[in-house]
Amino acid sequence: MRSPSSSSSSSSSSSSQLWGCFFVTIGSVFFVGFLFAAVISKLLPPSRNALISSIQNDWYYCFLVPLTLPVLVVAVYFHWISMKLFKHA
Repeated sequence: MRSPSSSSSSSSSSSSQLWGCFFVTIGSVFFVGFLFAAVISKLLPPSRNALISSIQNDWYYCFLVPLTLPVLVVAVYFHWISMKLFKHA
């Protein structure tokens, strides 16, 4: 016979797995959308659709990600050095 706590744990695990799959799916959709907006749309021929045409003519996101990478490297370095200073203080 199963104890009540094991069924609660199983339900919680199932709920956590469902939320995890949801977040991975949403992240994947946003990644594919960004990839289309930043890279793929620039390689396609001009479109007569107003939305796709505006995405093709927009260059903001093409420059945003490469310019954000150096800032990310500096932020990760400062996080690492502050963790080391806190640990050995």
